[in-house]
Order: sequence, then structure tokens, then C-alpha cells
Amino acid sequence: MKTRTSRTLCGLLVLTLIVFTAARPKAGSEQKCKSGPVDLVFLIDSSRSVRPHEFETMRKFMIDILDTLDIGPNNTRVGVVQYSSQVRSEFSLKTHKNLESMVKNINQIIPLAQGTMTGLAIKYVMNVAFTEQEGDRPKVPNVAVIVTDGRPQDRVAEVASEARDKGIEIFAVGVARADMASLRAMASPPFEDHVFLVESFDLIHQFGLQFQDKLCGVDLCVESDHGCEHICESSPGSFHCLCLPGYTLNQDGKTCAAIDLCSEGKHDCEQICISSPGVYTCACNQGYTLNQDKKTCTVIDYCSFGNHSCDQECVSVLNGYHCICNEGHRLLEDGKTCQAIDLCSEGKHDCEQICISSPGVYTCACNQGYTLNQDKKTCTAIDLCSEGKHDCEQICISSPGSFSCDCNRGFKLNEDKRTCTNLDLCNTVEHGCQHRCISTPGSYYCICPEGQLLQEDGRSCGTCKSANIDLVLLIDGSKSVRPQNFELVKKFVNQVVDSLDVSPHGTRVGLVQYSSRVRTEFPLSMYHSADEIKAAVMKVEYMEKGTMTGLALKHMLENSFSEAEGARPANRNIPRIGLVFTDGRSQDDITEFAKMAKEAGITMYAVGVGKAVEDELREIASEPVEKHFYYTTDFSAISTIAENLKLNVCPEESQGEIEVKDPCSCENLVEFQQVTMNSLEQLTTRMLGLTARLEQLENQLLSRK
Repeated sequence: MKTRTSRTLCGLLVLTLIVFTAARPKAGSEQKCKSGPVDLVFLIDSSRSVRPHEFETMRKFMIDILDTLDIGPNNTRVGVVQYSSQVRSEFSLKTHKNLESMVKNINQIIPLAQGTMTGLAIKYVMNVAFTEQEGDRPKVPNVAVIVTDGRPQDRVAEVASEARDKGIEIFAVGVARADMASLRAMASPPFEDHVFLVESFDLIHQFGLQFQDKLCGVDLCVESDHGCEHICESSPGSFHCLCLPGYTLNQDGKTCAAIDLCSEGKHDCEQICISSPGVYTCACNQGYTLNQDKKTCTVIDYCSFGNHSCDQECVSVLNGYHCICNEGHRLLEDGKTCQAIDLCSEGKHDCEQICISSPGVYTCACNQGYTLNQDKKTCTAIDLCSEGKHDCEQICISSPGSFSCDCNRGFKLNEDKRTCTNLDLCNTVEHGCQHRCISTPGSYYCICPEGQLLQEDGRSCGTCKSANIDLVLLIDGSKSVRPQNFELVKKFVNQVVDSLDVSPHGTRVGLVQYSSRVRTEFPLSMYHSADEIKAAVMKVEYMEKGTMTGLALKHMLENSFSEAEGARPANRNIPRIGLVFTDGRSQDDITEFAKMAKEAGITMYAVGVGKAVEDELREIASEPVEKHFYYTTDFSAISTIAENLKLNVCPEESQGEIEVKDPCSCENLVEFQQVTMNSLEQLTTRMLGLTARLEQLENQLLSRK
């Protein structure tokens, strides 16, 4: 981080900025002020709201400011960056060495004419423009001048604060529609020196004329009656007062008052603080003495004098002492002698069960069937079950010093009250399996014939046509869509819903609308039938603003497919599908979150209409791209897309061009199910054999005892 230079240099930069358009480049008839060395970067708003003639005024505004500066490699270096939805460096601090080449470059700038991402521009200036590679010099002030006519579409406060912390002094110039709160969030303090707001681009020149005489002002501390009580410090065209060490400047800005460090709490005296202007000394209360550190105090130890006559312990107090006794003893009425007490009989113990007393001390013990813990106070019931001192075949139920036996679910206790017999639950209960029931110790499970899948109820069987998906639709609600077309978009969504098997255990559908912001219309968990979803879709209100597709993808990834909003756990392998519908170019970057969505296992479809950008659609769509994106020039044709679009996890049943590829295809799931069931049957047989072997070994051990 660069160290900020003196306030005098800062004042010169302020006046260099506010002179603005005092004069356009002339043929050297006026002497320039020595304003450097300074590294200066302009951030120029070229969003679509800046009209061509207004951008020309902004171009002249930069040239007029440059004409007042001493341009050169060793004096003032200048860079220009323009921004809208993206950031573009027109030239860096090291590009030009004279005013003429800078002016020529500025006159060739072509506006970007997109959004207003001011925070992105400040971040670029902080991380790129003010670097050694771009011509930034160490120990030379960094100054950024931001000129904007609108409200930022991204966050500026945090990145501007970070830039200021790195030593960049920021001036914010707002024109016409600019938001004062945003200007103050960007600019360096004090705001009266760094924030400027004019009503229109045409007034920029008039706005600067009132400050042009201040750039090369006289030393007012020398040539005026400044009225400073202690010290006067000059700045170009102005001055301010300072105070001597130990004093602080009063609100009148001229007189000084002694700093009372004691009353302000700016000391580390333990007891008494004695103040002088800007300094202090410490003292102690009566009965205490000041330590060698001249800050802390120690009570006078009267016990150390050796005349206390206490039976056991002496404790010094303020201006005297008193006697105390050791633990387990009581101080008698004479205030000096001690007597042992029976802690058990007085209840002054923490034994859980039995207290055994000795003079001044005690020990603990436990009742029969309990054992004393390591803390020597509490007791724990002797658990014969956990210690293995039982002969129960399955479940041991403990009580202090004894036990009883029980069996697991699906088993019954034999007459010996120790061993258990397995119950065949497939024969004894209504298992409800559609195809076949398989018994396991204490339980059972259902399996399906080859070519079919076990459904979510764990009993019935079905084909891939009933497979489930979690589907989230992201629809563009920007102003370019228009209300009548937005109604067609909602009908398109309902056509997609009609093709799905919607149910709580089948397909779930969520809807998100986005423009300049993102709004969840309803999550995956809200509706459980196609009719409910279609009714909710028709009630969705048109947002009508910008097109932040990247923000919508981020929202989908972080929120829409969360279990909190109804997405089923990832370990259930239910396919997650995202469908993005848009009619134009995104105003933010989609690359990062489009990639993250696909890496998270979400199958992405992209549907574009009208001015939608094919490159963006392809970047959103999953592989193979040709089967995961659609485009049509007319909103009236989107119903055709809905007819051909069938979101299904079974490739052989898909229709039209779109096909969802999923590694968990139907035949693989059936094969996995059959292998898993066979493995479970083999594992069950082995476990039963192992249980019998363990029982045999245990009986042999018991017989040896």
C-alpha cells in the first residue's frame, strides 16, 4: 500500500481537479502550474445513458483539465479508462509523454454504450491501472477522477474503500442524473473537497471557472491575517490551522485547547492520574504505594510486619489486616484462632452418594452396584452389559449391578431368556412388495424384475418414464421482452410443465424471474401438481428492467437447487436440470457461474429468442451443445420449442432434438440394483454364519470358566 503524501500535495490535487475546464489547450500563451509529480487516471462513464454530444463534452472536459497540468514522465502521468458493463483502458500511465499525443488519443475514444458497472471500473483501476507494469511510480500520489451521469449497477462502497486504503485518492464528479449517495460512497474524505455534482454536461465549464484562480494561489499564511493561535499551514489558495504538541484545535478552526489525557481516559494509571498539557503522571490512593513502573499501585502489606498473631493465615487490607483459616476450618470469635469443621455433617461437600468425614477434609464413596468415578465425587452404575459380563445373544438391558436380555426387531426371545429366534418378516407381515420380498435379519426389502426400477415408495416397480427430475426455469423479465411477449413466455413455461410427471415424489418444478435483480417466483418445494404450477405461473408479474443473466445463474446455483428450497439430496442421484430463457445479451458476465453450474452436475438448457446472443446460449448449455440450446427470432414460435422440448432422464424415450445425458441411465440403474441385491443376500448369509461362529466361541469360553 502506498504512503499518502502530505496534506499540502493533497490540496494541490484537489484544486487541480476543481479547476476543471478553466481553459482548453492554447498555443502556450499561459504558464502552467507545477502540479506534479502525480499519477492521475480518469474513469469515464460511457454507458448508454450518456448521449453522444454529452460524451463529447466529457472528452473536452478531460482535455481542459490536462491543459492545466505539467505533463511529463517525471511530472504528471495520465491514464484514461472508460467503462460501462465492461472496462476498457484507452491508454495507461506510461503510454504518452506529452499533452499533444494524449489529446489525439482522447479524441479517438469510441463510447462502449452499455450498462454502468462503476464498482468493476474502480477495481480495475486499483488492481491494473495503478501498477508498476502500467507506469505507476512508487512514492508518487495516485489520483482517480470518476465522471458519471448515473447510479452504479453494482456495489461500489466496498471496492472504493479498499482502493482508498491502498492510497488512491478518489474524486467523484456527478452530472445530471448522478446519485449523490453513490458519489459520496466512492470519494475520499473530506467530501466537500472530493465530491462535485453539476446539473448538466453543459454546465461543467461554468462549474470549473470559479476555482481557476486557486490553482496557483499565494501563501495565505504569510500574506494574510490567518488568525491561527499556534501554527498556520498553507495549501494552494487556502490555509488551515494546527496546534503545538499537547494541544488540540477547537471547533473555530483557529484556537487551541490543552489536551487533558486524564479526563479523556488516555492514560494507564491504575488509580490517580495528574494531568499537564499533553502529558500526565500517576499517583496512588491512601494505603497504597506506587510501583517502579510509575503506573500501578500495591496495597501496603501489614501482614509482613510480623505482629498479626493469626493462627493460620494473615490477609492485608487497606490500612490494616485480618485473619482467615484454611479450607475445612472455621475462624473463632477472637478473630485469630481456627477450628476444624465436619464438612460432611454440615453438608459442605459434593459427594454424589456417600461422604466420609475427617477433620477439615472428606472423601466420597458409592452405594452397592455403583463405582466411584475418577473425579472421586460422582458415582456410575456398574453396567454389566457394556462390560461384556452377560450372556445375551442380541440386546442386553442394564440396571445397576444386574441385567436382562431382549431381541432385535424381527426376532423373538426364547424361553431361556438369553437367545433369540429370527422371524421371516416377508411371511409374517404385509410387506406390500409389488414383485418380490427379500427377508433380512429383523427387516426386509423389495426388488423389481429386470428392466424396471424400484420407485420412491420402496415397494412398487416402474419404467424409466416415471423417473424423477428437479427442474428450475430461469425466465428473462427484462424490459426488452415487452408485456405481451412475457405472456407468451409464461405459456411456454406451462407447455413444458404439461410434458412432465409432476408430483411430490416425481418431478419438482421451481421458477425464477430475473432482470436487473433476481426473484424466486416459487421454489421446488412449493407446488406438487401441474395444475398448481400452471396457475402460479400465470400470476407471475413482469419485472421489466435490465438483463443480469450471470446474477440469475449465481442465484440458481446457490439457492434454487438447495435442499432448503426443495431440491432432493444429491446422494439420491435425482437429475437436476436448469432451463434459461432469454431475449438478449446479458449485462453481466455469465462465464463463471455457467461453468460452475455444469460442474455441480446441473444439466443446463438455453432457449433464446430475438436478440439473444448465440455465443452466450452455447456457453450456458450443457454438452452436447447442439442438443441443449434452442433459438428462434420470433416470440410466437416459442410454442414450437416447447413441443420439441422433453426433459427426461431416459435417452431412448426422449423426443425432438433435446436429450438429457445422464450416467445413471435406466439399464445401468437396473443392473446396479440387481448386483446390489445379490451382494446383500451374500452379505446376510455371511453375517449369519459369523454370528453362529461367535456364539460357539462364547459358549466355549463360558464352559472353561
